[in-house]
Amino acid sequence: MSTAIEFNNISKQYRLGLVSTRTLNHDLKRWWTVNVLRKEDPYLKIGEVNDRATKGESEYVWALRDINFKVEQGDVVGIIGRNGAGKSTLLKILSKVTGPTTGTIRARGRIGSLLEVGTGFHQEMTGRENIFLNGAILGMTKSEIARKLDEIVDFSGCERYIDTPVKRYSSGMSVRLGFAVAAFLDPEILVVDEVLAVGDAEFQKKAIGKMQDVSRSEGRTVLFVSHNMVSIQQLCHTGLLLKNGMIETSGPISDVVNIYLSNIKTVNDYNRHGNGAVKTTDFKTSATRVDVGHDIEVDFDIEAYQHVDILEAEIEIKDSNGQNLANISNTDAGTLIKPMEKGEKRHFHCLIKNINFAPGNYTANIWLGSPYATYDKVEDCIRFNVIQTEEFILRPIPYYSSYRVILQSEWDI
Repeated sequence: MSTAIEFNNISKQYRLGLVSTRTLNHDLKRWWTVNVLRKEDPYLKIGEVNDRATKGESEYVWALRDINFKVEQGDVVGIIGRNGAGKSTLLKILSKVTGPTTGTIRARGRIGSLLEVGTGFHQEMTGRENIFLNGAILGMTKSEIARKLDEIVDFSGCERYIDTPVKRYSSGMSVRLGFAVAAFLDPEILVVDEVLAVGDAEFQKKAIGKMQDVSRSEGRTVLFVSHNMVSIQQLCHTGLLLKNGMIETSGPISDVVNIYLSNIKTVNDYNRHGNGAVKTTDFKTSATRVDVGHDIEVDFDIEAYQHVDILEAEIEIKDSNGQNLANISNTDAGTLIKPMEKGEKRHFHCLIKNINFAPGNYTANIWLGSPYATYDKVEDCIRFNVIQTEEFILRPIPYYSSYRVILQSEWDI
């Protein structure tokens, strides 16, 4: 498999608050040093790491610093990180919206970008005219664009407004048409930055399905930036985690997402409710990737903040749409929990056998309570990805299938 994109020592520096170096003398000195004397830019030596939450000493910051990685043809890469980590800057450099301060990018093939709502659209032109404009920018002929026109319009769902100037489109309509143009005009590399969040649930599902088809069936490369970890894990194979403009880690997407979530959340950061008589204090799972039909282990610690006579524990598993699929409890397993005294701590270990769920992303709540009250419920704190295996599933099950539970059966006809 060949390399589609190669980032070599990519860095991007910005001056805070100003475009230039404030004086004509400094601007000329910088230009002379770099372009005539062929020496290193003196202002690159005083830049600081881009930590938006702290006040620095320098007026120069590195939005990106020393980015080196390769993307193979046909791969779908999820780029994640906190706001200000450098995700959008990286894609803008790849799309040639801005240039790097240092380093080079080698990209093989046409790049279709959707970086912001209405990217590349002329607001006074109609949707139809903008489709031909974007196709021409990508280097396609008029006849090539015309062959794709009906598919683009149908996918976008904007047929009624296709001959209306896009300045009258809502943000959702602009995203629909923009994504359709970027996906259907045959770019070898598709770059999508967060904008799908503007679309409704139905369109997001269609868009993710289309990006899966583009990468799997047509062998095209996709770079996808999003804060929606469910969408990221549904779509992407590999991941890149950025922090303060630098690569923190890369690898299989579930591992990268797990590192990202563990860095930003403790048990107290999750949505939780209850009367607080007993609380979960820590938790972990044996894996973030589970083969269909295999087991997963969940460990969690609890502490009593008052005496309780009755205590039950449950793990509630949900699919990516929030639909409850299963409740695993100690009472169903025939294991009783003794009363707890105030200040007492205990450790729970639960082996969940035979995860017979369709491939996809799942979350689980930890619930502590009694038949009369909820002591503590920590929502969506457990996350895992179910992977399809050939020995268990004979026919492929798409990620967007509405069937979530897999049951084995024998037929005699």
